[in-house]
Amino acid sequence: MSTYAEEMRVVRAADAEQRRIDLAAADNRRIEREKAADERAARLRAERRAEKDRARQDRAARRAARGAALTAGNVYRKGTLALVTASALGSLPAQVLHFVSISPMLLPLPLAIEGAAWVMAAGVAYADERHLPGWVRWFLRALVVAAAGFAASVNYDYGTHLPGLSEANAWAAGVGLAAVTLLGPVLFEIRQWVTTLSAASGDAEDRARRKHERTRRRQHRSVARLADRLVSAASFGEVSFEDAFTRAWEIETGTATPGMTPALHRRAARSNAALAQARHPSAGRSRAGAWWGGRWRDTGSVVTPVPVPALVPHPAESAPDTASEVTEPPAPAEVPSPAPEAVSTLVICGDRQVWPLVVPPLDTDEGVPDDKGGRLPTEAAATVIRACWMTGTTVTETARQATRSTSYVKRVFNRLETEIGPRPSPGQLALVSDEAA
Repeated sequence: MSTYAEEMRVVRAADAEQRRIDLAAADNRRIEREKAADERAARLRAERRAEKDRARQDRAARRAARGAALTAGNVYRKGTLALVTASALGSLPAQVLHFVSISPMLLPLPLAIEGAAWVMAAGVAYADERHLPGWVRWFLRALVVAAAGFAASVNYDYGTHLPGLSEANAWAAGVGLAAVTLLGPVLFEIRQWVTTLSAASGDAEDRARRKHERTRRRQHRSVARLADRLVSAASFGEVSFEDAFTRAWEIETGTATPGMTPALHRRAARSNAALAQARHPSAGRSRAGAWWGGRWRDTGSVVTPVPVPALVPHPAESAPDTASEVTEPPAPAEVPSPAPEAVSTLVICGDRQVWPLVVPPLDTDEGVPDDKGGRLPTEAAATVIRACWMTGTTVTETARQATRSTSYVKRVFNRLETEIGPRPSPGQLALVSDEAA
């Protein structure tokens, strides 16, 4: 009995385990089905979303295309073609009816007249595209006017003789047919003019370049004519106009720098000398007023003369042949200074005292500091002397501007003539090579 019960318990346990396994399998299958359904729904949603995005992009592209097509240029070109088509459709039937009413054999005549006008108008556009001579285009335009004018006269006659119309309506019909006949070729010709001028104008850079060329030729006519001759003298394409213009400028002005002329070089040299003097404004005044500044000094209300050592002239200044030799001058003799007078007025020239004539010593520009006595620095003085040499300034004026002695200026001028060449005369421009500069 126990054995049977145990077998039954085993069977029931096995059945329960089997039911549990079946339920678990069923749950797994349900989960798999739900997962597949969710994936399919997500995929469908993604596809619908992608389709909506594509449709939105297509609509945006079409709107952009319509916006691009509605530009002024496209509207003008396409609108002109539409009006030309309407003109042809309005004028051709009237011509056909007019000639057919005369004889059916004249049916090809209106086609030939209207076709001749449009073919010649297209020939004008082709001549503009190929840059043919002007007389060709005007000859084609004359043919267009002749054909269109004859067709307009035919349509005017047909419109004014339409049956069943009053005189005013017949006149309006004739004028309308004649006008629409001429409207097409006129609009097509105007469109061709606008297109040609638009292509010729180009962008802003091209317009600026053409304006520059016109300005350069107007302001430098002689150089431009010489450049044209240089270009025509060479083989085709061998020399560009820019290279020829640079060479012509050098031939005309003597310098390869564009825009520079001998007059501008002279002005630049004078400006350099003025700049060097302006940077040291006390230098020129100290040299010019050395006689006053060396002898007088202000001591309040009384101006007391200051003793100045008497100097003897150097032999080199009296003998030009030995100007290059520099010797030390003898010791100056002291001159006693008069006692100051207690007066409140300015005493000039020491009242009645006669001052001896003094001669400045020979300047060697050596061993003298640049900031002593209002002298220009060495480099500034060299710049002033070189500028004065180039402009042909006299030795005396150069010595005054450079705050140096005339003998020193003469030696610098001699060195410049040795390095560069003969000194230019006053007003003449000195052309200095790059090595010498």
